Amino acid sequence: MKEGPDIAQIGALIGDPARANMLAALTGGRALTATELAAAGGVTLQTASSHLSKLEGGGLLAQRKQGRHRYFTLADEAVARLIESMMGLAASLGHLRHQPGPKDPALRKARICYDHLAGDYGVRMLDSLVASGSIDAVGDGLAVTTKGENDLQCIGIDIGSLKSSRRPLCRSCLDWSERRAHLAGSLGKALLASFMEKGWARRIPESRSVVFSPEGERQFLKLFPLESQQGTTSLSLIRW
Repeated sequence: MKEGPDIAQIGALIGDPARANMLAALTGGRALTATELAAAGGVTLQTASSHLSKLEGGGLLAQRKQGRHRYFTLADEAVARLIESMMGLAASLGHLRHQPGPKDPALRKARICYDHLAGDYGVRMLDSLVASGSIDAVGDGLAVTTKGENDLQCIGIDIGSLKSSRRPLCRSCLDWSERRAHLAGSLGKALLASFMEKGWARRIPESRSVVFSPEGERQFLKLFPLESQQGTTSLSLIRW
């Protein structure tokens, strides 16, 4: 095809194993230094700098300076969705880089996907919101209902403020471990931020895993009672 978007350039950038590992490391949402990304890519710092320059030039990365240090992040949410969806496809086709290890159960249960909740708990949250009528699933799109606006307002989510953002309010994101959709967009980000602020959950250092406290897990399961494998339980909204 000689006209239209050139996907070959993006494919070539992501296709290098070291660059792919660097991009995957950044889906955790944290800004990382070149040294940290060199370790993620399994290459020297000099080689990593060359890879990072190519990724930035291709529009997949952004960088910012803080003092003497330079930090790299994914360019935007669209890049994060692309990498996560490719991870999902690779997993479904059996292209795994290692055998399951101790971290896998925690990653599969709850983890960061750029800036929102993923894993079993992420899928459970979206399923519960849809089952309760708070979110309408229209084809591949998601829309917050009037009921959902009222319900979410009751638990401290300012929908009006989120709507004023240029970012989509809610969006489905393919989950690589569950191979189903979890909730992204500004609403997904706001919900995860609330869990963190209230001490329900915390991130594990040097990992994408999110761990819920006993009380946080109790509150989360009460708020989002629908398991990702089921389809009948309604959402039980509570005040935080």
